Amino acid sequence: MDFLGAQQYILQQLEQQLPPTLYYHSLGHTQDVVRAALSLAAEEGVRDEESLLLLHTAALYHDAGFMHVYAGHEQEGCRIVREVLPGFRYTTDQIEHICRMILATKIPQTPSDALGRILCDADLDYLGRDDFEPIAGTLFRELLERQLVPDEPAWNRIQVQFLEAHRYWTATANSWRENQKQQHLMVLRQIVQGYDALPNGAA
Repeated sequence: MDFLGAQQYILQQLEQQLPPTLYYHSLGHTQDVVRAALSLAAEEGVRDEESLLLLHTAALYHDAGFMHVYAGHEQEGCRIVREVLPGFRYTTDQIEHICRMILATKIPQTPSDALGRILCDADLDYLGRDDFEPIAGTLFRELLERQLVPDEPAWNRIQVQFLEAHRYWTATANSWRENQKQQHLMVLRQIVQGYDALPNGAA
């Protein structure tokens, strides 16, 4: 397995091919997910070198599909993984494990093993961090650009629904992020309640 080659390849591809209007799903997001995944793995006791490399690879490639499509990017990411990683000496079993992890990040998340749970939690790590608001703002801008959300009140209602439905899968993410996530949810609920109190549905 030539992990370093696979890493160098995808980072270069993401830098060159991700659309500039991916304000949230950017190269920076991928790097953030890698950092979170490795931190969670360390705390969760993942020590096996192959497992760590597979997780690291899945984190690097989990949003690669955005280079070509928006909807269905997870499936496109798997297609890229199956096309590219044999050239870096990944086995079929390793590639399919990476694909399962990538597909598990699709909302609603469906991880099937410990590494998948770590990647899913890393992908949404920001929900329970202090930088939640500016990061969420980049996603709002990205969706607005694509006319997938009409305005900020609609976006904040979506955020409330999303945070209410979301769960962290690992004990570590629950310990590190859940309390702060609930605080963000409380603030958003108050904002949405403010819309509902406006006359004539002004929001």
